[in-house]
Amino acid sequence: MINPLSSSHMVNMEIISNAMILSFSILLLLPSTSYSLYQKPENHIKTDIFVTGSFEMGPGSIATKTFENIKFPKGHVGIKSFDAELVDQEGNSIPSYETYLHHWLAIKYHQNITMSPNPKLRRPENAFFQRNKGTCNEQGNPTKIKNGYEEKWLLNIMVIDTRGAQDKKACTQCRCDHMNLPKDFYNVTRDIHNQKLTTNYKGEGFQGPRRMVSLRYKISWVDWNIYQIPVKVYILDSTDKVRSNDSKILHDCLAEYTIPATGGGGDSPHVQKANIPMEKGGYLIYGTAHMHSGVVNATLYGQDGRTLCTSTPKYGIGKEAGNEKGYLIGMSVCYPQPGSIKIHDVLYFIL
Repeated sequence: MINPLSSSHMVNMEIISNAMILSFSILLLLPSTSYSLYQKPENHIKTDIFVTGSFEMGPGSIATKTFENIKFPKGHVGIKSFDAELVDQEGNSIPSYETYLHHWLAIKYHQNITMSPNPKLRRPENAFFQRNKGTCNEQGNPTKIKNGYEEKWLLNIMVIDTRGAQDKKACTQCRCDHMNLPKDFYNVTRDIHNQKLTTNYKGEGFQGPRRMVSLRYKISWVDWNIYQIPVKVYILDSTDKVRSNDSKILHDCLAEYTIPATGGGGDSPHVQKANIPMEKGGYLIYGTAHMHSGVVNATLYGQDGRTLCTSTPKYGIGKEAGNEKGYLIGMSVCYPQPGSIKIHDVLYFIL
């Protein structure tokens, strides 16, 4: 019997922007895992801090950057945590209301050891990404690297400088092609869809210093051994319009999603749902949601109505970086007791 789970995302229409991403991430242990055998008596977590190359930002500017072959823990390791923030040329943390980190993605890829450093001479088969399937929290396993290739990581980020903006938060979640920004994107009279801006648009006028910005990231890990249990990473998208083609499941996830108008009911929450099948089950050991400002919560329910995981937002209350008032600064996570929540094969999630 299939045991469907349900999960819902609720957002407050009064403070959310029209473009947003709603997703729920869970980690599943392999169903054959034996929990009583993996009790590590000592903790050997290692931590290091790295900084990317710098780039220049000014008020109103937007930058998308990809840093290849970033510094990363060497060897066969298990990643415990991965945190990032923007810093200036002096190494000081930059608050979100000055320069907003729209997104940062750490992506593992395998690169041919003979690949040319010249981008014009590269071929598609010289490098390929490692997606979210299998033991995604495992890094550096030599048995899973194709002969003639080496494992590397890259960072993709988008940064928005909102200094001097009339509505800073509205500028952080504007809908745009975040991989290929149009030319002359700053202080123009037409938007990205070539529509005229409103007459009360207040561009220009603000003069602020330009500065060099970098991404500083901190990674915690442990050396791989028999005590590390592989997990499967599942990312469930509430915008996923699942379709089927005979026996094949087709997904249609959206990188950005526009919340429909409520007809003036500004205080009415919007709930986004989707039916998503999962072909391979296991034990739920971790869950959290990725959301933007305005979110109320995301909850994963069992068929019987019991709550399996609820991820709630944390908003800042101060001015310092990491605690900016009104900005979403974190989402809570769920750590069920290992073995307590089993996900069956061919399961349907209701988001």
